[in-house]
This record gives sequence, structure tokens and C-alpha cells, in this order.
Amino acid sequence: MTMSLLKIEFSLPAADYDEAVVFLSGAIQHGWEESQAVNGTTHFSTYLENHEAGHDVARRIKELWPDSGIRTEESESQDWGQNWREFFTPIECGGRFEILPPWLSEEGHGDLTPIIIEPKMAFGTGHHPTTALCLACLADLFRAGHLAVGMDFLDLGTGSGILGIGLAKLGLTGLGLDIDPQATSCAEENAQVNNVADTFRVAVGGINTVPEGTSFQVIVANILSKPLIFMAPDIVRRITPGGCLALSGILVEQAPDVIRAYVRLGLPEPELRVEGEWCALLWTQLPALAAPGTQRA
Repeated sequence: MTMSLLKIEFSLPAADYDEAVVFLSGAIQHGWEESQAVNGTTHFSTYLENHEAGHDVARRIKELWPDSGIRTEESESQDWGQNWREFFTPIECGGRFEILPPWLSEEGHGDLTPIIIEPKMAFGTGHHPTTALCLACLADLFRAGHLAVGMDFLDLGTGSGILGIGLAKLGLTGLGLDIDPQATSCAEENAQVNNVADTFRVAVGGINTVPEGTSFQVIVANILSKPLIFMAPDIVRRITPGGCLALSGILVEQAPDVIRAYVRLGLPEPELRVEGEWCALLWTQLPALAAPGTQRA
């Protein structure tokens, strides 16, 4: 696909790395390239289709890190796919999954389950740190027997469909929901490429589009803390007793607020998984709630 792109490049010392990743994760959906020098300095680069938004990101980077040496370059005709081919690297997740682009699909490691994702500017490539964290959590849950072949799942905010595809490749059957029709189109395409379209169905909508009385043995949601807090009652009442819940897209400092929202609805304290500045919350073998959606006093 040919388009006009804005390239952003900057470099930061090791002390600023975590803060930069948190910033970029919120500002750039589709990922970026990193390369490290011997002295620990990390060079970041990314391409943005929206030049106005890109220049705004660049301004914010310059404000946060005045000595980053940030520079931007506009190209009138660049091939988005070819640009990603230059630095898209496979991602191993939890010793079970490997995220690959189509052009590397034959080069995966035989002991890892491949998830083939076509890079799309709007919906990510799987390079966001919470994606790998989520897939690692799902792999661990499967190994521990909390996930099993034949279970049903809901992937809320499916985006490119990575998590739903991963669950389908573990033998589960489920539904991916996203409020963005373009995202669901992308997820459907990826489901077809991964040969799981028969067990991973995608639809436009949010948690409120799931009919009342419908429940799932597994619910995963890699979104953001505020939506997860807001949707807590709707999510909790759609979990089958004995089921699993995995939430991510949460900064470590935001975790207590998210945990509080779900514990008030009757859930026990979750298992906390931390990866850098991000975390995931895991609940397994959830009890039946006497009054789902009713808050504790």
C-alpha cells in the first residue's frame, strides 16, 4: 500500500527507556522500531500516516526529552508494508506463541504456535508490550489447566484479533468484539490467514451487545484501565462460574483502581503479572456470585 508517511526518529539513554515505552504505547497504536547501542542508548523510529498527529507526537517527545535529537522526515511515496518488512521481528510469547508477519510465516520455530498478523497502521502488529504479556498469561493458564480445548471465550476489544486467534489455536471457540468496524474487518482477515475463522467469530460491538444471560468460560480484555473499570459490572456478570478472566492494558500504578472495581463486585483478589510498566490481572476458577453485578458495601 503506497501512501505519504511521516517518519519520526529519536534516541534516549537507558534511564528514560521505560518512560518512553509507556508514552509511545499510548501515542502510537501500531508499534515502532528499537535498536540499542553499546552504551545502552535506544534509538526509536516509527512511521505515521497522519502527519498532523505525527507532528504532535514529535512535539510532545521534544518537550519530554529535549536532548533526544528527535527528527522527522516526510516521504511523498512510501510503501507501508515494505517499511515494516525492514524491521518487523518475530515475537515469542510465553514459550508457546510466536507472532509473525506473513512474509516470515514459513520461518517460525517449530516448537512455537504461530500467529500470523498482517501489519496494519490502525490496528497494530503485536509489538505492544501488553500483547506479549497477555499471550504469555494465556499460555500459562493453558499449561495449568485453567484453559482447555472446547471452552468458549470472549475477546473484548479484539483489535487485530491476536488474543482471540491465540485462544482459538489452543482449541477454544469464541467471539471477538470491537467497536471499530475496521478493526473487526482486520481481525476477520487475520482469522482467515490463521485458519481459525471457524472457531473465532468476530463482530462489531462492545460488551453491552452481548445478550443478557449469555456467559463465557473465558473473557480476555486488553484495553485500558478506565474502560475496564467502567465495564466491570457488564464483564463480571458474563463470566461462567468456574471460569477465567484476564485483563490487561493496565499501567502498574493503575492496577489498584482496576482491582478495586472488580473485587467490589464479588471477585477475589487477582493474580498480578507485571512486565515493565504494564501489568495483567488474572482470575481463575471464579465463584458463582449470588447477585452478579451487585457491589459490595
